[in-house]
Amino acid sequence: MHEWLAARVKASPDALALMIGTSQWRYAELDLFVNGVCAHLQKAGVTQGQFVGVLMPNTLVYTCLVHALARLGGVLVPLNTRLTPAELGWQIKHTSCDLVLVTEDLAAKLSVTACKWLVVNEAWLETSMPYTLPQTSFAMHHLQAVVFTSGTSGQPKGAMLTFANHFYSALASAYKLGVQPHDLWLSCLPLYHVGGMAVLWRSCLYGTAVDLHPKFDLEAINHSLDTKPITLISLVPTMLTRLLDTRQSWPESLRLVLLGGGAAAPDLVTRAQAAGVPVATTYGLTEAASQVATMLPEEVWRKPGSVGKALLFTDIKIVDDHGRRLPPHQHGEIIVSGPTVMAGYFSRDRSLEIGGGNQSHATGDIGYLDDEGDLWLVQRRSDLIVSGGENVYPAEVEAVLKQHPAVADACVVGLPDPAWGQVVTAMIALKAGQGEAPTPNANVTPDDLTQFCRERLAGYKIPRHIYLVSQLPQTASGKIARRQVAEAMQQIPA
Repeated sequence: MHEWLAARVKASPDALALMIGTSQWRYAELDLFVNGVCAHLQKAGVTQGQFVGVLMPNTLVYTCLVHALARLGGVLVPLNTRLTPAELGWQIKHTSCDLVLVTEDLAAKLSVTACKWLVVNEAWLETSMPYTLPQTSFAMHHLQAVVFTSGTSGQPKGAMLTFANHFYSALASAYKLGVQPHDLWLSCLPLYHVGGMAVLWRSCLYGTAVDLHPKFDLEAINHSLDTKPITLISLVPTMLTRLLDTRQSWPESLRLVLLGGGAAAPDLVTRAQAAGVPVATTYGLTEAASQVATMLPEEVWRKPGSVGKALLFTDIKIVDDHGRRLPPHQHGEIIVSGPTVMAGYFSRDRSLEIGGGNQSHATGDIGYLDDEGDLWLVQRRSDLIVSGGENVYPAEVEAVLKQHPAVADACVVGLPDPAWGQVVTAMIALKAGQGEAPTPNANVTPDDLTQFCRERLAGYKIPRHIYLVSQLPQTASGKIARRQVAEAMQQIPA
């Protein structure tokens, strides 16, 4: 069985595959680049089944690395470029990555980690060195990647995704969104997120093209929308808000905006509809290879706020605390099952136990189904903060804050924000002798704690607002009363 890029080249070598800025490449050209990258990977010692980390922004080289590792049977471990060296070091050690590939500008992040790393550049594309395909052929049940997603305890977890997961995700997405011969999907989501990676695999399987952006740059995105025949675009609510603030019209070629990465506020959906933007709301998970449920634009008009029905092959049920299925309109935990669900979370003991068939995943998200079977999200995990499309778990931020010698306890919550969806906010109880809120003393200030976090956390996890108190509110059982904290902080003037 051919891996997907090789199969696509046989079927349509001259079809447009990728655009970056003003450059573009056909599938046959992309295939030649991937061969070059394969040769360099083998020269670096990469073998079948080896875990290879990649710390890079969205580029042509990164795109080729994704396909090259698939061709050689390596396992991709995409690393978030926004993480600190300590955070990266933990993920690399956890997966026992034998090698991390990095761009020169990001290499400094790895210089303090105990791992083997290698700088990658465009010279990797320009080689005629031979390479040897592994004896074991490509197979759907093979592990393609370990993609990290935060766990409910704040400890990152590596979702093990197989090629079968991506295949059924692409197939189900096509059934829902449709595929046009000249589709051009604008992707500005990073390739270390499953949403960015999913666009690459889908387009390869469909034989369509990707307009790849290194990040969400408002001017660059608007330029692509104005000058290229973009038909689809993946956005999170923050991105859509910024585009709506700057655009008066939208291109006729645009047939769908896939809006995910956090629950979209009904007023944002209404605003987009008023501007004539064909928004399709969606609910997705790293653990389910991206899309789980989607509502098409014509239905969004009727039910703003819903994310629609489960995609083909996927089943969604709502259960109570005892795992019993709940009837429509009753809130409970969302359980997702089907062939897109990951093989499990990575651990050294079970890393090779890759199963097939339908899997089931308890998301921890709270929602309900209506009488028509459409899903409504109530809360994405009990404490999860989704800020600008990035997941932030309070436990991780709280653990860092508690390392400060002046901090007795901390509670981190997300407060509503029109641009970011939520902003990370912290209420901190200081140790005796450190002063009391709301006036910080000379020994420690919110700015001091912000700087403390900046040295230990990625930027999007750092609290935007920090409030100092003498004691955090507690429940009757002695736990921190998160809801009370959130309500109190909403009353504090900005």
